[in-house]
Amino acid sequence: IYWTSWDLFWRSLKQPADGSGLSAGYNQPKPGRYIEMGRSGLVASLAGYIPGSFSLVEFLDNFYATQQDDGFICREIDPASGKAVHDAYNPNSTGPNLLAWTEWRHFRLTGDKDRVASVFWPLLALHRWSRANRTWRNGLYWTTAYASGLLNQPRVSGSRFHHNHWAWIDASAQAVINCAMLERMASVLGEQEQVNDVTSEREKLVRVINAEMWNEELHFYQDIGPDNGFSDVKSIAAYWTLLNPYLVPKERLIPFVQHLRDAWSFHTENVVPSLSADADAYNGRTGNGWRGAVWPGLTYMVLRGLHANEQTNLAHKLAVNQLEVVRRVYEDTGFFWENYAPEEAVPGDPSEVDNSGTTASAIIPMVLESVLGLAVDWPLRQITWRRLLDRQQSYGVRNLPLGNEGTIDLVGDDESVHVRTDAPITLAIYGDH
Repeated sequence: IYWTSWDLFWRSLKQPADGSGLSAGYNQPKPGRYIEMGRSGLVASLAGYIPGSFSLVEFLDNFYATQQDDGFICREIDPASGKAVHDAYNPNSTGPNLLAWTEWRHFRLTGDKDRVASVFWPLLALHRWSRANRTWRNGLYWTTAYASGLLNQPRVSGSRFHHNHWAWIDASAQAVINCAMLERMASVLGEQEQVNDVTSEREKLVRVINAEMWNEELHFYQDIGPDNGFSDVKSIAAYWTLLNPYLVPKERLIPFVQHLRDAWSFHTENVVPSLSADADAYNGRTGNGWRGAVWPGLTYMVLRGLHANEQTNLAHKLAVNQLEVVRRVYEDTGFFWENYAPEEAVPGDPSEVDNSGTTASAIIPMVLESVLGLAVDWPLRQITWRRLLDRQQSYGVRNLPLGNEGTIDLVGDDESVHVRTDAPITLAIYGDH
């Protein structure tokens, strides 16, 4: 399934047409649809795993090229014209903002400081625009079902194209992630004084999210309404909180993550459903879009959050489950799909064949990071291998890129590990305990 993912991924990439106004390639959108910020961020996060001169992260330059003077970047671009689709003050005009997270991930995989320097100021301007135009009530963020990507999920009544005056957990958690990434970029560039406001905002958001958006009865983070009431459902959107390891307090982490182990909540036959199984709107048979369907891109988000919080074994088990479902459906249908049913190895309904490369873009790092257990931190020249698979047979990876300085082979069984590398590294290997 790993090599199939790469093949389907490469097929999904497109070069801009002459006169389109696009500055870089892009992943193919659905017919008649637009290039999306969220999908592009997921696809570009693979950049560090591609050796050679091909720079996938430059696909994000299409969005930076549309940035307005006040910092706004639209969430959708017309591939024919290269222009933004929405007016800035349309409630559905931007998000989810994963650009800084993707750029920082690229830096940790490649050590490309020049790239950080080129995108830092546009990203900072976008964040400040979002803070000025997408917040209220103690600085919490809002979005809409359309802008969040979870179109038909009944988190907030009447919110498909409007915020409905709620504070949204995914938008607020993504803002915390964005702040943290900008702070790290500023540190690398020696620009720490330029992000004092970002640091203050992150610290405040962490306090307010934990004070207002944590439902102690359910042990879960939820959207909150203008009357301070919680949403009626538990959404996968809450797990964006895990991507910043300092957002969820230690005493809340275990009960929060327990939902990913409980069959009545988020550990359905196929993981991870977009809506908890105990919700009235949950559709176990088809998934019905965001009412339970399993979307590999969001599963990957959950896995990254688990790794960030040292929940490696759980991330491994969930990844193996997800890959098995994708494999079985591929064998039955010959395709990767946008989403899958939560309780049977079939495509979700509604679902479409994934021609955008989004599913493949999630499967590839799932295999490398959560199944094989590899982690590359190239600025530190550090490779970590957590060996969670059965070591009775030999397994590993060959030609894994090390920034632009070479590649590494890591292959081992129960008795030995063989290492070949083109560059000096620090290698840490852990067993399954």
